[in-house]
Amino acid sequence: MQYGETRMDVLTARDGKKLDVHLWEPESPRMILMGVHGGMAHAGDFVTPAQYFKRMGILTAAYDLRGHKRPKVHIHRFEDLVLDTLAFYSWIRERFPRLPLFYMGHSVGGLIGTHLGLDFGKEVEGINGFIFSAPYYANAIKAGPFGIPMVKLLSRIWPGLTIPNPDFTHLLTHDSIITARHRQDALDGVRARKASMRFGAELFRAQDHVTSSIHQWSRPLLVFVSGQDHVADSDVTRRLLRRIDPAVVRRVFHPENFHENYNETNRTDTYRQMLVWMDQVSGGG
Repeated sequence: MQYGETRMDVLTARDGKKLDVHLWEPESPRMILMGVHGGMAHAGDFVTPAQYFKRMGILTAAYDLRGHKRPKVHIHRFEDLVLDTLAFYSWIRERFPRLPLFYMGHSVGGLIGTHLGLDFGKEVEGINGFIFSAPYYANAIKAGPFGIPMVKLLSRIWPGLTIPNPDFTHLLTHDSIITARHRQDALDGVRARKASMRFGAELFRAQDHVTSSIHQWSRPLLVFVSGQDHVADSDVTRRLLRRIDPAVVRRVFHPENFHENYNETNRTDTYRQMLVWMDQVSGGG
């Protein structure tokens, strides 16, 4: 339990794969946050918001995405991440059937959550609302000669080939302590520095689905968008969010934030807005 967890557990995916579950659990939780982390990261990244919400009587449960928690991220299909997350939802509901439950996704976790809400609405009716930080709806990472068309092509020819992306660790948060933790996680091999062509291509394909379908979104949604995002294109995100019925979505724009809103220096304001919104949606406010 390296990240202040109350305890660890295991999620068994539909294909038998074992995925670590991290829990930050107060004595008598009144609500649950279902954490789904970003690409190249791991579930321990939720330690900062999870410890805050634990003091507020809210349990955070997060799992390590398949293909992650290693120096290079590689997956076969984006759908595997969505189905694993659907299994994680069932895992939580089996153990906590009555508590209000909110999805908390960051970056790729927001992209997964969008697919979950669009394509598995009936299966996840027990999710009271969705909260996304900097959802990865469009790429903002400078990849040199390996643009999106080239990544898609090479994914079919050589799926395990590494994308030569730059190191952008210093552009994730203005918090130097958290940045140092990210760097140490990379040295420890639990945070990736590289990603495979297949991983990149699958994310781009998943983004295309969101672009064509996001107007169908109908679930309560709170989204934090970063103005200085060097990973997810915030202009595209804001444009896509305007396609959603304004009655179900609340957009919060942090103009000075880097990519990781949950880990930024103004994060307490983000957490407080989440608390107010969750209480309103769940009827507890």
